[in-house]
Amino acid sequence: MSVPTSEFVLGYRAMMLDGLAREVAITKRVLAAVPDGKRDYKPYPHARTAWELAWHIASTDVHFLNSIADLKLDMTRAAEADKPKTVAELVVWYDRNMKRGLDRVRALSAAQLQTPIPFVTFNFPAAFYLGLLNNHSIHHRGELTTYLCPMGSKVPSIYLAIAVSAWK
Repeated sequence: MSVPTSEFVLGYRAMMLDGLAREVAITKRVLAAVPDGKRDYKPYPHARTAWELAWHIASTDVHFLNSIADLKLDMTRAAEADKPKTVAELVVWYDRNMKRGLDRVRALSAAQLQTPIPFVTFNFPAAFYLGLLNNHSIHHRGELTTYLCPMGSKVPSIYLAIAVSAWK
């Protein structure tokens, strides 16, 4: 793979961070819809519980974003010392840490964004992993939304809210 130009990676980062900021807002609404009293719900015996899935989304998004900023993708991580205990705490934790991670990636130079980073079978420039992060988050957020109705919660507006606000 040839190295993308500086202009390209800077533009790509701007586009991805703008989109990720919108996705974070949606993810916070989905996380907040998990009822604390039904965190142990899972649709079948081998599935993650709602709480495990919510934590997976939040912690992986934050860790992956920080790994991009560190220019080293390592998905092994120690248990979070500040792991939230309630859904409300999780939403605050996610918001705070995603803002920090987005700022860290925003501060990377073009040369850093062009740096190839090996990860599993990939060796993409750092900037390109923003797309993988986005897709992973959306995938699991969609999974979590399928838990909400059976738990007695309501699925929050996801993309319609964005479309309606764009029309105004």
